[in-house]
Amino acid sequence: MDENYEWVERGYGKNSVKILHVRREGPVHTIKEYEVNTQLTLNTDKDYTHGDNSDIIATDSQKNTVYILAKNHGITSPEDFSLLLSSHFLSKYSHVDRAKVDVETYPWRRIVMEGKAHNHAFLFSPEVQHTCTVTQYRGGKPLLSTGLVGMRVLKTTQSAFVNFVSDEFRSLPDMEDRIFSTVVTAYWEYNRVDGVDFGKVWMTMLKLVYDKFAGPPDIGIFSPSVQNTIFLLQEAALKVMPEISKVQVTMPNKHYYSVDLSKFPEVGSSVNNEVFLPTDKPAGNITAVLGRKVNSKL
Repeated sequence: MDENYEWVERGYGKNSVKILHVRREGPVHTIKEYEVNTQLTLNTDKDYTHGDNSDIIATDSQKNTVYILAKNHGITSPEDFSLLLSSHFLSKYSHVDRAKVDVETYPWRRIVMEGKAHNHAFLFSPEVQHTCTVTQYRGGKPLLSTGLVGMRVLKTTQSAFVNFVSDEFRSLPDMEDRIFSTVVTAYWEYNRVDGVDFGKVWMTMLKLVYDKFAGPPDIGIFSPSVQNTIFLLQEAALKVMPEISKVQVTMPNKHYYSVDLSKFPEVGSSVNNEVFLPTDKPAGNITAVLGRKVNSKL
């Protein structure tokens, strides 16, 4: 390669490896369905520069590895499975410098009939997507992050937006009480992976989203802005889960505007707080990343 050039990034792997794992414990079965991406970076570039394939671990072999490790070790969580795969690629192949694994889960939940959980029947329930990514360099610790993606939520009160900048560009009135709807996406990074109960972390984050968005079932929780709701969620996550180093949250607005019915006398009221028009574009998009200071004590 010309001395004036250098690699910025390179790697190859298998995308969209679909797998369903069934754990059978007598009559009770448990399923995990994932879509897995793998990517490897080798310590040589001769496959690129000279067409020499002698070091390439074929992408088909990477696909087969997903199935073989699932068979031999089982699947408990996307995080544990990602770590298993990345560790395998680095320990099996000494010429692999970096292994990256992405996992997306398919959200199945057990069917409940007359208050009883079914032994072996499940319902596809796409309320939220559970994802994770692990990147590990040879000689380094695995860098792991989990994603909570696409959780659409709405509440009909306990939300306001007032006292924002008023100038010649403003047309939006103060809203003392409004519908708050969004699609929550959160990603968090771990400062360690050993001894972490990833399933517990996932359930804790779900509960925190409910707590900071919805609040108690009878009275809810007041939100003066999307920004404040995001911060309260991030702050709570860092406080209760010391294994997390930072949290990124994005909450785009899903607007619902009151329909103007004032021109229709048969409605009987000039105030409409029951009929709304869903509007998805344009939409506000609010995001933030909150992390621990480098010298903070866990």
